[in-house]
Amino acid sequence: MKIHLTSVFVDDQAAALRFYTEILGFVKKHDVPVGETDRWLTVVSPEDPEGPELLLEPLGHPAARTYRDALVADGIPLAQFAVDDVKAECERLRGHGVRFTQEPLEMGPVTTAVLDDTCGNLIQIATQA
Repeated sequence: MKIHLTSVFVDDQAAALRFYTEILGFVKKHDVPVGETDRWLTVVSPEDPEGPELLLEPLGHPAARTYRDALVADGIPLAQFAVDDVKAECERLRGHGVRFTQEPLEMGPVTTAVLDDTCGNLIQIATQA
């Protein structure tokens, strides 16, 4: 068994695609129309294009909005992405105007930071020594 797909709920799929590709550096894998306005829209790491996909899922179900908004209100990230160097990645992302809700924090062998993905979610980035 392996992880193939996970998702983040987004308010605007086009804006999410721009953020996740142009700012974070993922690449679009699938973009298939679903219904009149929604899309099956996934991105992957350029380092592992056949690896796990992240679905930029439309925030259609009321329970999804409640769940996502509660996580944000409590400062809890919806997803975590691995990076080589959290501090360097924070500086790179700040150069693109990304807002962090948690500055780099060292916790033993792990360093984390939390960013606002501009699509309604908090995302944690992490490096493990």
